[in-house]
Amino acid sequence: METALAREYRRICRDPTSHQPLAYLRLRRAIRNVVEHRDIEPGQALPSERDLSQALKLSRVTVRKAIAGLVEEGLLTQRHGAGTFIAERIVKPMSRLSSFTEDLRDRGLHPRSEFFERSVGEVTPEEAMAMNLSPGSLVARLHRVRYGQDEPLAIERSVVPASVLPDPMVVRDSLYEVLETLGCRPKRALQRLRAVSLGAQHARLLHVAAGSAGLNIERRSFLDDGRVVEFTCSWYRGDIYDFVAELHAD
Repeated sequence: METALAREYRRICRDPTSHQPLAYLRLRRAIRNVVEHRDIEPGQALPSERDLSQALKLSRVTVRKAIAGLVEEGLLTQRHGAGTFIAERIVKPMSRLSSFTEDLRDRGLHPRSEFFERSVGEVTPEEAMAMNLSPGSLVARLHRVRYGQDEPLAIERSVVPASVLPDPMVVRDSLYEVLETLGCRPKRALQRLRAVSLGAQHARLLHVAAGSAGLNIERRSFLDDGRVVEFTCSWYRGDIYDFVAELHAD
């Protein structure tokens, strides 16, 4: 791994078209290239600052500056006391209606939630329109940050008719598991994705820099009889999630 990185760094240094006069920018580009070419796999540790400094004949300040920029971009992650690692991306197929909890468990990650709100209240005009509810209807609201291991991955605001979920406090982790016990698990959904720049509040909760790339996802989920059972707006970290759709010709 270190050999591939050293080789790529020296190639960039010799390349007259690289236009990278600063050593930390050349190293940053070299790390990005070996990650993109899968010479270093997601989840693998990067060599230590000292090892990179010695192998590439760079100062540790230069190495640290190169790494810091890639951590800010989300390509690398740093774990206190453990080192620097290639960020692992989560691939979410869009052809399968599954919950956040199920997706992470399938990948061997431990999902958990930090709730800001679990309440029942009167439906707002926006919620009523999205869920085909009458004005004055009651809904259960869930507002939380979703974690994989100890890494914040997404912010969710979910709304469910109170006739389906009268007590939102029963939702500890997976909303879909609770709905399944109530006989109201969604059977299909409509989902809209938008690329966004994360604002200061969302960025703070997701532990990224303000303005970082994110995905805003709006989902309306339906029961067999056509009733809307869930209306969720989510903000996902763009440095971790890939949403993949399989397409077929007619």
